[in-house]
Amino acid sequence: MLSTVKSWIDKTKQVRERSRLKDSDYEFIFDDIEEDVYVCFDCETTGLDRKNDRIITLSAIKIQNNELQTSTSLNLVVKQPEDISEESILVHQIRNVDVVNSDFVYSNEQEAIADFLQFIRGTTLVGYFLEFDVAMVERVLKPWLGVGLPNPQIDVGDLYYDYARSQIVRSCIEPNIDLSFDHILQQLGLPNLGQHDAYNDALMTALIFLKMKQI
Repeated sequence: MLSTVKSWIDKTKQVRERSRLKDSDYEFIFDDIEEDVYVCFDCETTGLDRKNDRIITLSAIKIQNNELQTSTSLNLVVKQPEDISEESILVHQIRNVDVVNSDFVYSNEQEAIADFLQFIRGTTLVGYFLEFDVAMVERVLKPWLGVGLPNPQIDVGDLYYDYARSQIVRSCIEPNIDLSFDHILQQLGLPNLGQHDAYNDALMTALIFLKMKQI
Protein backbone atom coordinates (compact mmCIF):
# COMPACT_ATOMS: atom_id res chain seq x y z
CA MET A 1 0.00 0.00 0.00
CA LEU A 2 2.76 2.44 0.98
CA SER A 3 4.79 1.67 -2.15
CA THR A 4 1.68 2.26 -4.27
CA VAL A 5 1.08 5.62 -2.62
CA LYS A 6 4.75 6.60 -3.10
CA SER A 7 4.62 5.59 -6.77
CA TRP A 8 1.50 7.71 -7.27
CA ILE A 9 3.13 10.70 -5.53
CA ASP A 10 6.28 10.32 -7.67
CA LYS A 11 4.26 10.18 -10.90
CA THR A 12 2.15 13.18 -9.85
CA LYS A 13 5.30 15.16 -9.05
CA GLN A 14 6.84 14.27 -12.42
CA VAL A 15 3.70 15.35 -14.30
CA ARG A 16 3.79 18.66 -12.42
CA GLU A 17 7.49 19.13 -13.20
CA ARG A 18 6.96 18.30 -16.88
CA SER A 19 4.33 21.03 -17.09
CA ARG A 20 6.90 23.57 -15.91
CA LEU A 21 9.50 22.68 -18.54
CA LYS A 22 10.21 25.78 -20.63
CA ASP A 23 11.81 24.04 -23.62
CA SER A 24 10.26 20.91 -25.14
CA ASP A 25 13.63 19.95 -26.65
CA TYR A 26 14.65 18.87 -23.15
CA GLU A 27 11.74 16.55 -22.39
CA PHE A 28 14.28 13.71 -22.51
CA ILE A 29 15.36 14.61 -18.96
CA PHE A 30 12.17 12.85 -17.85
CA ASP A 31 13.07 9.60 -19.63
CA ASP A 32 12.45 6.39 -17.70
CA ILE A 33 15.36 5.46 -15.43
CA GLU A 34 17.48 2.58 -16.73
CA GLU A 35 18.08 -0.29 -14.35
CA ASP A 36 21.57 -0.51 -12.83
CA VAL A 37 22.90 2.56 -14.70
CA TYR A 38 24.40 5.32 -12.56
CA VAL A 39 26.37 8.52 -13.09
CA CYS A 40 28.84 9.67 -10.43
CA PHE A 41 29.64 13.35 -10.78
CA ASP A 42 31.46 16.17 -9.03
CA CYS A 43 31.87 19.92 -9.54
CA GLU A 44 34.68 22.29 -8.68
CA THR A 45 33.29 25.76 -8.10
CA THR A 46 34.33 29.34 -7.40
CA GLY A 47 33.05 28.96 -3.83
CA LEU A 48 30.36 27.44 -1.64
CA ASP A 49 27.61 30.02 -2.17
CA ARG A 50 24.92 28.06 -4.00
CA LYS A 51 23.23 31.21 -5.30
CA ASN A 52 26.17 33.27 -6.50
CA ASP A 53 29.18 31.02 -7.11
CA ARG A 54 29.81 29.29 -10.43
CA ILE A 55 30.86 25.92 -11.79
CA ILE A 56 34.45 25.84 -13.05
CA THR A 57 34.77 22.13 -13.88
CA LEU A 58 32.35 19.20 -13.83
CA SER A 59 33.26 15.55 -14.32
CA ALA A 60 30.90 12.60 -14.62
CA ILE A 61 31.55 8.87 -14.89
CA LYS A 62 28.95 6.30 -15.81
CA ILE A 63 28.55 2.93 -14.08
CA GLN A 64 26.67 0.22 -15.95
CA ASN A 65 26.18 -3.32 -14.69
CA ASN A 66 28.78 -2.62 -11.96
CA GLU A 67 31.43 -1.58 -14.49
CA LEU A 68 33.08 1.84 -14.64
CA GLN A 69 32.74 3.40 -18.10
CA THR A 70 35.82 5.63 -17.76
CA SER A 71 36.48 5.68 -21.50
CA THR A 72 33.29 7.68 -22.05
CA SER A 73 33.52 9.96 -19.01
CA LEU A 74 32.44 13.58 -19.26
CA ASN A 75 34.86 16.39 -18.35
CA LEU A 76 33.59 19.94 -18.69
CA VAL A 77 35.52 23.19 -18.23
CA VAL A 78 33.60 26.48 -18.14
CA LYS A 79 34.94 29.92 -19.06
CA GLN A 80 34.84 32.28 -16.07
CA PRO A 81 33.39 35.80 -16.45
CA GLU A 82 35.36 36.94 -13.38
CA ASP A 83 38.67 36.14 -11.73
CA ILE A 84 38.66 33.02 -9.57
CA SER A 85 39.35 34.03 -5.97
CA GLU A 86 42.59 33.14 -4.21
CA GLU A 87 40.59 31.23 -1.58
CA SER A 88 39.09 28.98 -4.26
CA ILE A 89 42.43 28.46 -5.99
CA LEU A 90 43.92 27.25 -2.69
CA VAL A 91 41.26 24.52 -2.59
CA HIS A 92 41.22 23.18 -6.15
CA GLN A 93 44.38 24.70 -7.70
CA ILE A 94 42.47 25.95 -10.76
CA ARG A 95 43.39 29.42 -12.02
CA ASN A 96 41.76 31.42 -14.79
CA VAL A 97 44.80 30.70 -16.99
CA ASP A 98 44.28 26.97 -16.44
CA VAL A 99 40.71 27.30 -17.66
CA VAL A 100 41.74 29.29 -20.73
CA ASN A 101 44.47 26.76 -21.60
CA SER A 102 42.15 23.74 -21.42
CA ASP A 103 41.66 21.72 -24.61
CA PHE A 104 38.00 22.71 -24.81
CA VAL A 105 36.22 25.40 -22.81
CA TYR A 106 32.47 26.03 -22.74
CA SER A 107 31.65 29.70 -23.12
CA ASN A 108 29.08 29.56 -20.29
CA GLU A 109 27.54 27.21 -17.74
CA GLN A 110 24.33 26.67 -19.70
CA GLU A 111 26.20 25.16 -22.66
CA ALA A 112 28.07 22.84 -20.30
CA ILE A 113 24.94 21.76 -18.42
CA ALA A 114 23.20 21.04 -21.75
CA ASP A 115 25.82 18.35 -22.47
CA PHE A 116 25.62 17.12 -18.87
CA LEU A 117 21.85 16.61 -19.22
CA GLN A 118 22.42 14.44 -22.30
CA PHE A 119 25.02 12.39 -20.42
CA ILE A 120 22.79 11.67 -17.41
CA ARG A 121 19.51 10.97 -19.23
CA GLY A 122 17.78 7.92 -17.82
CA THR A 123 20.32 7.41 -15.03
CA THR A 124 20.49 7.60 -11.25
CA LEU A 125 22.90 10.25 -9.93
CA VAL A 126 25.54 9.39 -7.33
CA GLY A 127 27.81 11.75 -5.40
CA TYR A 128 29.47 12.70 -2.14
CA PHE A 129 27.55 15.51 -0.41
CA LEU A 130 25.59 15.36 -3.63
CA GLU A 131 23.14 18.02 -2.50
CA PHE A 132 25.72 20.76 -3.13
CA ASP A 133 26.65 19.60 -6.64
CA VAL A 134 22.98 19.23 -7.58
CA ALA A 135 22.27 22.72 -6.22
CA MET A 136 25.06 24.19 -8.36
CA VAL A 137 23.65 22.51 -11.47
CA GLU A 138 20.10 23.57 -10.63
CA ARG A 139 21.23 27.18 -10.12
CA VAL A 140 21.75 27.15 -13.88
CA LEU A 141 18.94 24.76 -14.77
CA LYS A 142 15.93 26.27 -13.00
CA PRO A 143 16.04 29.81 -14.47
CA TRP A 144 16.76 28.30 -17.91
CA LEU A 145 14.35 25.33 -18.11
CA GLY A 146 12.09 25.97 -15.12
CA VAL A 147 12.75 22.57 -13.48
CA GLY A 148 15.30 20.84 -11.29
CA LEU A 149 17.07 17.56 -11.94
CA PRO A 150 14.41 14.81 -11.94
CA ASN A 151 16.92 11.94 -11.70
CA PRO A 152 16.92 9.76 -8.56
CA GLN A 153 19.90 10.61 -6.33
CA ILE A 154 22.15 8.56 -4.04
CA ASP A 155 24.72 10.04 -1.65
CA VAL A 156 27.58 7.69 -0.79
CA GLY A 157 27.93 9.47 2.55
CA ASP A 158 24.44 8.28 3.47
CA LEU A 159 25.24 4.75 2.30
CA TYR A 160 28.42 4.67 4.38
CA TYR A 161 26.66 6.11 7.45
CA ASP A 162 24.03 3.36 7.34
CA TYR A 163 26.74 0.74 6.89
CA ALA A 164 28.97 2.08 9.69
CA ARG A 165 26.02 2.46 12.04
CA SER A 166 25.02 -1.16 11.44
CA GLN A 167 28.50 -2.26 12.55
CA ILE A 168 28.15 -0.58 15.94
CA VAL A 169 26.55 -2.44 18.82
CA ARG A 170 23.15 -0.92 19.47
CA SER A 171 23.02 1.50 22.37
CA CYS A 172 21.01 4.45 23.55
CA ILE A 173 23.73 6.81 22.28
CA GLU A 174 23.75 7.90 18.66
CA PRO A 175 27.13 6.85 17.18
CA ASN A 176 29.60 9.52 16.12
CA ILE A 177 30.56 8.43 12.62
CA ASP A 178 33.32 10.13 10.64
CA LEU A 179 31.93 10.91 7.20
CA SER A 180 34.99 12.67 5.80
CA PHE A 181 35.90 11.52 2.31
CA ASP A 182 39.40 10.39 3.28
CA HIS A 183 38.08 8.38 6.25
CA ILE A 184 35.50 6.59 4.11
CA LEU A 185 38.17 5.68 1.57
CA GLN A 186 40.47 4.37 4.31
CA GLN A 187 37.75 2.29 5.95
CA LEU A 188 36.79 0.72 2.63
CA GLY A 189 40.41 0.06 1.61
CA LEU A 190 40.27 2.38 -1.39
CA PRO A 191 43.05 4.69 -2.67
CA ASN A 192 42.91 8.47 -2.31
CA LEU A 193 43.76 9.76 -5.78
CA GLY A 194 43.87 13.39 -4.66
CA GLN A 195 40.80 15.39 -3.79
CA HIS A 196 39.39 18.66 -5.16
CA ASP A 197 39.86 17.54 -8.75
CA ALA A 198 36.46 16.95 -10.33
CA TYR A 199 37.48 13.82 -12.24
CA ASN A 200 39.37 12.24 -9.33
CA ASP A 201 36.50 12.99 -6.94
CA ALA A 202 33.95 11.50 -9.34
CA LEU A 203 36.12 8.42 -9.84
CA MET A 204 36.70 7.88 -6.10
CA THR A 205 33.00 8.37 -5.45
CA ALA A 206 32.27 5.71 -8.05
CA LEU A 207 34.72 3.32 -6.33
CA ILE A 208 33.03 3.96 -2.98
CA PHE A 209 29.62 3.33 -4.51
CA LEU A 210 30.68 0.04 -6.09
CA LYS A 211 32.27 -1.10 -2.82
CA MET A 212 29.12 -0.21 -0.89
CA LYS A 213 27.05 -2.17 -3.41
CA GLN A 214 29.25 -5.21 -2.78
CA ILE A 215 28.86 -4.82 0.98
